[in-house]
Amino acid sequence: MKQILPVIGTLGLILIILEASLDLKLERRKKGLIKKSISSALILLVTFTAAFSYVLVQFYGISFRDSLLNGIPLGIISSLVAIPSALYLHPDEKEFIVYESSFSDIFGIIIFDFILLNTISIGRGILNFALNSILTIIIALVTTSILAILLHKIKYHINYVIIMTSVVMVYMLAKLSHLPALLLVLVFGLVLSNNKFLENTPIREFVDFAKFRTDLISFKKIVIEFTFIVRSFFFIMFGYLTQVEGLFNTKNVITALLITIFIASTRLIFLKLILKIPIVPLFFFSPRGLITILLFLSIPIASRIPLISEEVITLVILMTIFLLIIGNIIHKREHIFDGGSGDFDED
Repeated sequence: MKQILPVIGTLGLILIILEASLDLKLERRKKGLIKKSISSALILLVTFTAAFSYVLVQFYGISFRDSLLNGIPLGIISSLVAIPSALYLHPDEKEFIVYESSFSDIFGIIIFDFILLNTISIGRGILNFALNSILTIIIALVTTSILAILLHKIKYHINYVIIMTSVVMVYMLAKLSHLPALLLVLVFGLVLSNNKFLENTPIREFVDFAKFRTDLISFKKIVIEFTFIVRSFFFIMFGYLTQVEGLFNTKNVITALLITIFIASTRLIFLKLILKIPIVPLFFFSPRGLITILLFLSIPIASRIPLISEEVITLVILMTIFLLIIGNIIHKREHIFDGGSGDFDED
């Protein structure tokens, strides 16, 4: 099962980012919300990873590279858990969670892959990464055009599955070419979800946008259901592999609790003092999940550290999800938000 789990996890990752990107609407009125959610995703990820790595380097003698590889997975908010849990929040709060968790996944995976695959100097590695990213975006736009045409033109009754398998195939080809493959999936979803920007271009001569949007709604429903199936299998398999006795180990519990407290405290300070937006219930929506597990399993055996075991990862996931449950309960009882879009829309 340990050989199958990363495969299922990778498929789930592709579907998660695709599902999330299909929800991202780029609108001028959301500029403030998008800026705050993206800055929250990036700054909180970098802050946690930097502090976590500092502790491992200074007090445990772990190499800086290995510290980063073990810290990044714990710093990423799981869109897989956060987005469905935000279903009944105020629309502005829900969109904040969608953007923040989606970009937390994206930033985390891109940075993790960069550190994992980079064997040269940091400066040269960043340059190569920037060039590869530009190349990937170009390839993504071409690929998106082809797949969008297929989505629109194919009349066969299983056309949505064909599109999804094509996205997976392109992702794997990009990974084999050492390109930031996740950008391909992100760009594909963003172009589809924001097709209105193409409606007044020469493309309208070839595309019936009314029909295209109907096809897109059906495609999105298939993606959501398929994602649910894959993530369910993933967590069942991971639960089967988890050593239950390790969850009750005092050292593991204390380690996981300290990590969770640091995650929560940095988020509280950032939301209250930096972004200055309502804390409840946004403070509670920073769960860890599939992305954390998947990246942890991707760490080479030689780079893993005894302090962060599979049981510690599992405990952190359970603790952060417990906080999320508390946030939903408080929100339903107190009905704190009446409108509040101004809190996000300020530039």
